[in-house]
Parts: sequence; structure tokens; C-alpha cells
Amino acid sequence: MSPALEPPRDCPLCPRLVAYRDANRAANPGWHNAPVPCWGEREAPILILGLAPGVRGANRTGRPFTGDFAGKLLYATLLQYGLAAGEYAERPDDGMRLTGVRIANAVRCVPPENLPTPAEIRTCNAFLKAELAAMPNLRAVLALGTVAHNALLRSLGIPVARHAFAHGAQHALPNGLILADSYHVSRYNTSTRRLTPAMFEAAVAALLARLR
Repeated sequence: MSPALEPPRDCPLCPRLVAYRDANRAANPGWHNAPVPCWGEREAPILILGLAPGVRGANRTGRPFTGDFAGKLLYATLLQYGLAAGEYAERPDDGMRLTGVRIANAVRCVPPENLPTPAEIRTCNAFLKAELAAMPNLRAVLALGTVAHNALLRSLGIPVARHAFAHGAQHALPNGLILADSYHVSRYNTSTRRLTPAMFEAAVAALLARLR
């Protein structure tokens, strides 16, 4: 039987994440506090793949990268390159829409300290695999960070050793997909200048140029 596209609201598969979810629900009952669904049209040719929801970002708002620092650079860049329309106001009812991209995370539930375990990444990989299969026009995946890069390869049955993560790299995969890499748009990476806005913009622009 094919795996479900989205985990249920009370997904029981990862005990540590379930316990953290329950604690967040008790502390903040008005938050989303559940697996965060993908966002954007499934007909999009590009999937942007992140790591996992942020506790005060997507875990709170229910929309990927919405309400935390990482969303500022991500959505500003998507708007700049015509991959989103409207205005990003850091809330799910801001009216912004995605045009040509879909956004997902390698792990759908928020992990403690923003870091899922290898077992949790493997468990959630079934949902990523199903998501990829449900995108009929998919041509490229932009992986934000090593975890997303490796999760994408694992979902396709490709040994991770065949394609090493490197910011700005583009990998032609056997199934015809392009896997493009960028450092994650996290506060840590941008504050330490490991990733600058210009670097992220260049990675997006290079991927769009290749697809053209």
C-alpha cells in the first residue's frame, strides 16, 4: 500500500517528537502543534526542501518557514524571482501565494533543539517519497542544507555518497531531476555569514537558469 501523502495530526511514528508535540500543545494550545503540511501547488516544477519546522515558526503557524527568521530570506528571494506573489507578512493569512514552487520539510514535526535524529529523518522519509511521486511536473529540488540533501537522495534510493552536498552545487540525478544545494536559510547561517542573501539569491538564480 502506498504511504499517505501527509502524516495525520497525531502522527505516532516518532516517540520523541510526539512527546515534544504534547508538551508544546500544553504550553501553547493556540499553536498549530502538529505535522506541518507542504505548501504550494503539486503541479509546480520545483520543490524546496527544508529540514524541519521551527518551534516558533511553522510549528506555531502551520505553514512552512512562516513566522521564524528563516522565512524572511526564503520568501524575500522567492518574491524577487517571481516564485511567489503578494507580500510575506509572517503569518499564514498574509495572502502570499507560491507560483512555480512547492515547499516541504524532510521532517514534518518540530524536533527539540531544531535537530531531528537520524531515525526520525528515516521514518519521515516515506512521506517525502510519496510527495515526490505526487508531483507530476517536478524537474528540480532545492535542498536547504545537508539533511535535506541526503533525505532527498534517500527517498529516491540513491546512495548519499554519490552526491556530496556543497552550497551552489547542482547534481543531475538518474531519474532526470536536478538536485540543487544551498546552505539552510537559518538565523545561525545568515548571522555568521556562512550564507549571505547574495549567496542564496545566486543559488536560486542558477537553478532557474538551468531549468530555462
